[in-house]
Amino acid sequence: MLKRITVVVFLLVAGLAQAQEGTVSPYSFYGIGTLKFKGTAENRAMGGISVYADSIHLSIQNPAGVAGLRLVNYSAGVSHKYETIKTEVESQKASTTSIDYLALGIPMGKFGASFGLIPLTSVGYNLRTQDAGITTTYQGSGGLNKAFFALAYQLTPKLSIGVDANYNFGNIENTAERREDNIQYGTSEFNKSDLLGFNFNIGAIYKTMINESLSLISSLTYTPETDLTSENTRVISTFLVLPSGAISARDERDINVGDTEFTFPSQYTVGLGIGKEKKWFIGGEYTNLKTSNLTNRSFDIDFVTFTDSSKFRVGGFYIPNYNAIGKYWNRVVYRGGVRFEETGININGEGINEFGISFGVGLPVGRLFSNINLGFEIGRRGTTDFGLVQENFFNTFISLSLNDRWFEKRYYD
Repeated sequence: MLKRITVVVFLLVAGLAQAQEGTVSPYSFYGIGTLKFKGTAENRAMGGISVYADSIHLSIQNPAGVAGLRLVNYSAGVSHKYETIKTEVESQKASTTSIDYLALGIPMGKFGASFGLIPLTSVGYNLRTQDAGITTTYQGSGGLNKAFFALAYQLTPKLSIGVDANYNFGNIENTAERREDNIQYGTSEFNKSDLLGFNFNIGAIYKTMINESLSLISSLTYTPETDLTSENTRVISTFLVLPSGAISARDERDINVGDTEFTFPSQYTVGLGIGKEKKWFIGGEYTNLKTSNLTNRSFDIDFVTFTDSSKFRVGGFYIPNYNAIGKYWNRVVYRGGVRFEETGININGEGINEFGISFGVGLPVGRLFSNINLGFEIGRRGTTDFGLVQENFFNTFISLSLNDRWFEKRYYD
């Protein structure tokens, strides 16, 4: 068992080095970046719904789902995003690959526990504007990560509750460089925010039979509002543009902007679904996120406001015959879903929305119901109207959901 724990810890540390990669969206400039974690690969293939929880997959979005685990579960997910970013006059293509989550779930009778690491938000952009001989370049990187520990308890055969505690940490860097034609010197402003703070989530899942074969599942999660600390740094400098095009800093000055606190918004999610055990399921969810309380870390932007965010998700799965012997594709889980999100970012009076259609499969591997989950999503964020940017994306995501038994009694002849 010690070897297994060592491997998991190594994976978490290795994943931390990659946790802040994963976007090229210009919209990641605002707030604390774009939301990176949208669920496990199994959830994302069903439009992102998390209302369904079973005994062989780890529930990360709703901590109550951990109470249903019957095997130790190792979960890890990665994704690749290919997107076209365009305005009314031009377009560019870009791609990113990143780790989505690393987690471990442990069943303990009526209790269940899990812990892991999630890159929660991501910042990554490189933009250039030109106007009247002045070229301005904007660059950003970083994001917010979440280390979590969840504990759940099965109150009754129908009702489970859970809570997770989260330590949020990370840093965000923004740089703006301004150059003017035929002038040797340019100016630069560098902002860095080191973020840290705690928050927690509570969740509940209720499951009941409505007849001999159909079950009804409802879920609820709630995240209270909390404050995160932002330790801010700002450096303003001038630089010399060399004949080769390289730059050489000449005068750097630290600006005291002070540390700030900003609100990590509250949110709640309600879900409802119906299905036949080990055969099919369809469900829907609604999430409300109080992003109207969100502010930028150390600077304000006049033409940007934050409004409350809403998310609507519908999805499900189908298994032809989970117990088919010798017919592999009959045991495969086929998933699909759709989602629509109001991101809460309002630029020049125009809300930025996101839409996605997803599908995927769960491929059985080995014994103990382990599986590889593969999914795809086609979607769009933003619009080219009103001088804004539209992102058309194609996501590929894959996860390992590996099950094992710990603490089992072994008998020898």
